[in-house]
Amino acid sequence: MMKQRKIELLAPAKNLECGIEAVNHGADAVYIGAPKFGARAAAVNSLEDIAALVAYAHLYNVRIYVTVNTILKEEELAETEKMIWELYRIGVDALIVQDMGITRLNLPPIPLHGSTQMDNRTPEKVRFLADAGFRQVVLARELSLQEIRRIHEACPETPLEVFVHGALCVSYSGQCYVSQACFGRSANRGECAQFCRLPFSLVDADGKTIVRDKHLLSLKDLNQSEVLEDLLDAGASSLKIEGRLKDVSYVKNVTAAYRSKLDAIFARRKEYVRASSGTCRFDFTPQLDKSFSRGFTHYFLQGRDREISSFDTPKSLGEEMGTMKEQRGNYLTVAGVKPFHNGDGVCFLDEQGRLQGFRINRVDGNKLYPAGDVPRIKPRTRLFRNFDQEFERILSRKSAERKIAVKILLADNNFGFSLTLTDEDDNSVTITLPREKELARTPQTDNLKTQLSKLGNTPFEAKEIEISFTGNWFLPASVLADFRRQAIDQLITARRINYRQELAVWKPTSHAFPQTTLTYLGNVMNTRAASFYQEHGVQQVAAAYEKEAVEDAVLMFCKHCLRYSMGWCPIHQRVRSPYKEPYYLVSNDGKRFRLEFDCKNC
Repeated sequence: MMKQRKIELLAPAKNLECGIEAVNHGADAVYIGAPKFGARAAAVNSLEDIAALVAYAHLYNVRIYVTVNTILKEEELAETEKMIWELYRIGVDALIVQDMGITRLNLPPIPLHGSTQMDNRTPEKVRFLADAGFRQVVLARELSLQEIRRIHEACPETPLEVFVHGALCVSYSGQCYVSQACFGRSANRGECAQFCRLPFSLVDADGKTIVRDKHLLSLKDLNQSEVLEDLLDAGASSLKIEGRLKDVSYVKNVTAAYRSKLDAIFARRKEYVRASSGTCRFDFTPQLDKSFSRGFTHYFLQGRDREISSFDTPKSLGEEMGTMKEQRGNYLTVAGVKPFHNGDGVCFLDEQGRLQGFRINRVDGNKLYPAGDVPRIKPRTRLFRNFDQEFERILSRKSAERKIAVKILLADNNFGFSLTLTDEDDNSVTITLPREKELARTPQTDNLKTQLSKLGNTPFEAKEIEISFTGNWFLPASVLADFRRQAIDQLITARRINYRQELAVWKPTSHAFPQTTLTYLGNVMNTRAASFYQEHGVQQVAAAYEKEAVEDAVLMFCKHCLRYSMGWCPIHQRVRSPYKEPYYLVSNDGKRFRLEFDCKNC
């Protein structure tokens, strides 16, 4: 018999509304920020909202993960412990954490997942976390298919969570200190100032400007929608959409797009099955280029690629629509394959490479009449739509429904009737209706089936309806409707009772950590985290950079290489640079950052 692997589509939620729509649009799991100590300080949620999301999601066997993935100060540990107990009591399925001090708290039996902030990119690190009791590990975004496969082969029982869509940090997650150094805002504490989205000039050792005012550290957005099968075959079992700061229309569109892609794969590949219940129907066609994006990249999944960065702008370009033909008076003519709509937002890069844009007031064929003044646009300039009025209008209302299949059996018995509902997960309820039987004048089967199929705004849809009567009995529509309603209520209760929550009892471990020395890169902020590492064989544990700034510290570690982007890579491109090293990035406020290249480890 073929062993099936459950595959989880993991969607983000900035708030309760986004979480519910992630479920409606096909997520198998949703991750959401805790009331405090999540790595997006701007996306926190109350316990009441998280409890409401848990109750809604669990009906569909959708799991809820809460992010508590900042590093913690000593005085925050007691508050964190109390919060974790509260999250456990409301039924949260797992916590995504970074700080090893959490494992040394008095924890309820709640599973912990190793955040990508832990810098998980080797089989040794993932094996260590699995042996320490972590139930799922979020891998670094920079890994190739081969690296993911090697980790899976070394840790076949550990679910691996892999990012498939959304914004990319240029630095390895958890290894970026530039926001703290420049602005006093720590990325490891959820307060990243998005330094990498700023413009910089690149200068050489002689002070020559190589590139002026470009977004040299700003990456395109991840989009692995065309290579999901490769990821599954490499061993990924949780496919994660980035976006805990994104709005609800982004969550709807992107979740629906990936749900549709995965369902098509599961139809062909029976060894992969979805991790939750229900079938989604969408009132729109999901299109990834209609949601916020800086252009798309596979990043390093298929090896090093020049097309990973977005030097011109860190803002959303949206979908490419065509080119500018000519500009006349109060309108411009476009040559393109897609139609614009009144109210659309249009953007383009001007001759200096700066992003410009305007809103369309009116469309007449291929003529666009902008609202307000429009900058001069050079003919043949590429035009992008970064706001689709029609698409957003569709997404602003109910755009999907998710239904759990049920079989319905209505039968007679000695004292009246019984109604049995069995759902796709084999939950079954039977209720009885003591009632005198009366014969109907006309055949009743079709009418009874029609009445029983009216499941309306319940989470269910009738897949099969059977009437098992010994006579042509009459049941009034109102009686049958009440009978059906009672059965549905009991089935919902049964699903809640039968929901299988994973438990994890935390036991102390002492197996060796892959390193015996930890510098500031270990992000150790409190004594509990320090003692965790010492108990696992680490002899020297330095304080986190946020606790004790290190002079001349490396502030950012990137796989993105500016030498390569410029076409001067001595290994892959075999081209020598005409400029003298070291190079420096110079920000608009005059700060200089020296670049170092580690070619031998590339």
